[in-house]
Amino acid sequence: MTKQEFEKGIKRVLIPQTEIQEKIQAVGAQITKEYEGKPLLLVSILNGAFVFMADLCRAIRIPCETAFMCAKSYYNGTTSSGIVKITMDLAQDICNYHVIIAEDIIDTGRTLNDVVKLLQARNPLSLKVITLLDKPDRRLVDLKADISLFTIPDVFVIGYGLDCAEIYRNLPYIAEYDEEANA
Repeated sequence: MTKQEFEKGIKRVLIPQTEIQEKIQAVGAQITKEYEGKPLLLVSILNGAFVFMADLCRAIRIPCETAFMCAKSYYNGTTSSGIVKITMDLAQDICNYHVIIAEDIIDTGRTLNDVVKLLQARNPLSLKVITLLDKPDRRLVDLKADISLFTIPDVFVIGYGLDCAEIYRNLPYIAEYDEEANA
């Protein structure tokens, strides 16, 4: 893909880099205050959330650990099979941690809902979900983040870790993807 083709995929910037960073700093300060003196573990669901979690981790001013999971849900058409396959699990026991899942986007909520249930069954001291983006118009399960930095309309977004066919994760902002430009 050429630079020109890459740029054609960006329809419009929805959330500039400065707004993202301001919100992350505010949430980092909130977490710092709430979890001071408590064992904190940030969990990122790969691949999309790694950029968000890296910045969130740097905005937290108390000791915290990080961990990563890969989870995939298998669906038959539009119906969930109810099966989440963990392709990479956490290495540590989480029962002695306050766990925060740092998610990039909550869309239908199916996969994250199952990951939350899985982690709750491992008895963490507490469990919260913080999402960079929330797309409530697409929700198919009863799932709400404890903290949502931005609520967005039902458009396909790229950038800041979010991709289209593994491309655009490196954009420093959130943009709407132009499907027609690359059709």
